[in-house]
Amino acid sequence: MEGAGVSEQSVAEYRIEDLAHRSGATVRTIRAYQDRGLLPKPERRGRSNVYGSAHLARLRQIADLLDRGYTLASIKELLEAWDAGRGLGGVLGLVAEVQGPWTDEEAARITRDELNAKFGGKPDDAAVAEAVELGVLEAVPGRDDEFLVPSPQELAVAAELHAAGVPLRAISGHLRELRGQVEHIASRFLEFTTEHVFARYLGHRPPTDANAAEAASLVRRLRPLAQQTVDAELARAMRTFATQHLQLHLTSEGPLPVGSEARSVALPTETILAVQALVGAEHAAAFITAATERELQARTLDALASRTGDTSGLGQST
Repeated sequence: MEGAGVSEQSVAEYRIEDLAHRSGATVRTIRAYQDRGLLPKPERRGRSNVYGSAHLARLRQIADLLDRGYTLASIKELLEAWDAGRGLGGVLGLVAEVQGPWTDEEAARITRDELNAKFGGKPDDAAVAEAVELGVLEAVPGRDDEFLVPSPQELAVAAELHAAGVPLRAISGHLRELRGQVEHIASRFLEFTTEHVFARYLGHRPPTDANAAEAASLVRRLRPLAQQTVDAELARAMRTFATQHLQLHLTSEGPLPVGSEARSVALPTETILAVQALVGAEHAAAFITAATERELQARTLDALASRTGDTSGLGQST
């Protein structure tokens, strides 16, 4: 029952059934929100309860916050802050920053035939089901032959590994292990930044509108730092360990001691060419390594012999 000729926002009036229809909530849900204090009580007119545009707006706010992942208890706190005049603009802005994409990569779509072609041309229902479980692929409603790919880069890496001979089951197992380790890193980074940066803005629950807006601005500034730090440290670690693994396979002396760090050493071009002419380009690195180790062993033996001679001399003089 709405007032004729007047805007809905000014004098709109609804029975509970009408309010449910317009808001998308059920009558039972509306009554539950009233009992929880999330929704103002309706105006009583005779035997009927009358709801207005404020009730409709509040229901839409609640639905939006639920979609953002808030619980009803936290929604009640936020709405109480709103009613007290503290506003929700900053809070919702902070939520949008945190829940928005943390990468510039855009999702793509792939058909089942294209997926099969990427991974050797053979259909593998078990592998596809595991990829969906891991979130590497997402089913498209109503399309059994098409998938959403949240991270095309991640799928491309899997395809390259498979082309190099890595079984799909090993790839998915590696991803599970890697995901657990990365989630630990993300959790620690969040704890670190919360302690040293965000604690002063999030002290109130819910935060004030101004503090929430400032925190949202900081999220925008600090968001790239986690990935940049991980990228730099991963590059450093990969170089260190890849060098050690190469050293292990080029020599028969075993791996480098734990904690040692490989360093590049520039050699004269003439030396490298001479070694390649002697043993071949494919064996040059192993030859140089072996020659270096032999020289170190010889010098170590010389030093030990020298110390032994000095000790013998001392003994004779005594």
